[in-house]
Amino acid sequence: MAVRTIVTVPDPVLRRKAKKVTTFDKDLQVLIDDMIETMRAAPGVGLAAPQVGVSQRVIVVEYGEGEEEDENVPKKLYAVVNPEIVEASPERVTGVEGCLSIPRMMGEVERHERIVVKGLNRYGKPVKYKLSGWTARIFQHEIDHLEGILYTDRATSVWIPKEEEEVQDNV
Repeated sequence: MAVRTIVTVPDPVLRRKAKKVTTFDKDLQVLIDDMIETMRAAPGVGLAAPQVGVSQRVIVVEYGEGEEEDENVPKKLYAVVNPEIVEASPERVTGVEGCLSIPRMMGEVERHERIVVKGLNRYGKPVKYKLSGWTARIFQHEIDHLEGILYTDRATSVWIPKEEEEVQDNV
C-alpha cells in the first residue's frame, strides 16, 4: 500500500467522466488499498479514483454516522466500484463541504438527505447501501467526482475559511 498524490484543480482528470471498471484484478486491489491509505493520510472521509489521477469508477468512504458529535463512533469503510445512485429522497439538506482536490476552500451544497447506492465491492460482488445524513452526502460528493463534477459546481456559496475555522469533512 502507498499514499498517492492527490490531484487538485485544474487537473483535467477531475473534469473527465470516469470509465466503468470491468476487470477485478490485482491492479484494482492495489488501487483501492492505496486510495484508502491516501484518504486516511490526507485526512479525509472519502476519495474517488480521479482524485489520485485514475479515471475509473471507484470510490472509498470511511465515516461513522454521528461522528461529527462523537469521535468514539466506530467508522465504517466502504469501497464501491461502479457506484450509482438508484434512489434519492425528495428531502434535501444544505451542508458545508470541503474537498481534498480543492484545498483551503469550503462551500455550501444542497444534497439529498437519503439515497440508495448500488455497485460492486472490490471483488465484483453486488452491494447495495441505504444511506442518510453525512454518509449520504459523502457518497453523493464522491459519485459526482466520477462524473467530472466538483462540489463548487453545485455550491450556493464558496469561501476561503479563516484560520480558526476548521474545514468541514474533506471529502
